[in-house]
Amino acid sequence: MGREMEASVQMRLYALSKRQFVLVFTAFFLSFIVTVFIGLAGPPITDKVKKTAATLKPRPTDFKTGPFILRSPPMSTFHQQLWLIGQVVTNSSTEAGIQFTQPFQVSVQIQGLKEHNTNNVLLSSSAHNRTRELRCKGKTCDEMIFLHLGYLDYTDYVVTIRFYGLEEAIFSIQDVNFSFKSYNPAFTQLEIWFRFAFVVLTFVSTCAFAHSLRRFYMRDWSIEQKWMSVLLPLLLLYNDPIFPLTFLVNSWVPGMFDAVFQAAFLCGMLLFWLCLYHGMRQNERRFSTFYLPKVLVVGCIFIASVTLASWQAYNELQDPTYNYRLDTGNFMGFKVFFFTIGSVYLLYLLYLLIRAYAELRSMPYFDLRLKFMTALMLIVLAISVTITVLRFGISALQDNFIAELSTHYQNSAEFVAFYGLLNFYLYTMAYVYSPSKNAVFESHLKDNPAISMLNDSEDEVYGSDYEETSLTTRSSRRYESDEDYR
Repeated sequence: MGREMEASVQMRLYALSKRQFVLVFTAFFLSFIVTVFIGLAGPPITDKVKKTAATLKPRPTDFKTGPFILRSPPMSTFHQQLWLIGQVVTNSSTEAGIQFTQPFQVSVQIQGLKEHNTNNVLLSSSAHNRTRELRCKGKTCDEMIFLHLGYLDYTDYVVTIRFYGLEEAIFSIQDVNFSFKSYNPAFTQLEIWFRFAFVVLTFVSTCAFAHSLRRFYMRDWSIEQKWMSVLLPLLLLYNDPIFPLTFLVNSWVPGMFDAVFQAAFLCGMLLFWLCLYHGMRQNERRFSTFYLPKVLVVGCIFIASVTLASWQAYNELQDPTYNYRLDTGNFMGFKVFFFTIGSVYLLYLLYLLIRAYAELRSMPYFDLRLKFMTALMLIVLAISVTITVLRFGISALQDNFIAELSTHYQNSAEFVAFYGLLNFYLYTMAYVYSPSKNAVFESHLKDNPAISMLNDSEDEVYGSDYEETSLTTRSSRRYESDEDYR
């Protein structure tokens, strides 16, 4: 049963020679490297102010109970968020390297102080109580996050912490090290300018790509061109044009929109990879048989991501001492669900990739499309995994920066690298998948493996070292000669 032939607009990809392919990848890497160097020269992502229980005024009478009254450094909207982290130091007589645990209760009361106002405002009518577990190795215990404020309404905060359940512990507490952590205002300014620059570049790229396709009917676009017309607007949302509202409105809404925009773009890119590897082999793309299975798999990932972000934000609004690690039942359920759906997606993508290469590798133009798409995708995935491992370590899915701040950043390179990588990835594809100069005359080209030019050599497809003549030039000459003959 023959496949339905589908006319498509000739892409610039077909007209590139080997030298031009090298220039495209070189431009991609140079742009990425420049952004990484800008990040390396940037400021630290977080500010940290340390305090110890021994230096507090008033000094606690007993370090096993408190109270520990701490006042935060002056805050502004450019600090974005605030964490209070504590670490207990014991006088344990156990040998070094021996671990022990001790469950106890933590009570946290938060007060806000606005500028030019001497009256403290209670952020909640009662103290927040949490059951925590003190995990120690020798005299040093693990850090604990006592509270996290997702947005800042006040210029100063006064936090009162009390411990319960450590009175009968066999060890004594020598000191408690507290740290107020927040985003560095200098990094926030860098983030604003970087997001703004990428918003402008993405808007220009989207308009240029749409302008290049204005002469062609949408039904004639190739599957890559159709998907680029979807991914570029999603990239615009990923760069978050409403990000400045975070500093103009004291609300969790702009941050929630940012999380939804990022999840939408990343899931759109996952769906694009599935559809591309399957769509090049199949021209009949009915929703029920072609799109629905892919939308279900990627949709589950999107729903899980948005639910996890909104669930954590909602609980932190109700209780600033909330931590997803303490809600072990729900968190482990989400973790298992995410791993399961992620594994299904990877197996599905691998299956489509193998099938595409098995059926299309002998067809020069489709082989070219597969090689370019796969090479660029593997480069992006390899860099992303490398950055993630360097950023979080091997326990990337267990240690969440937003919730834990367990990783100590020295610069802004990780943030800039992620944003730069995904933006330049889309810009590169938009350039390569845009119509070639002679695409109007080459609209006869069919996006179907059944009519691919099987007899063309590698030099004819990629361009030889001695002849830089492109596919479009040769085809136009043939077209003109046919007209003369007639």
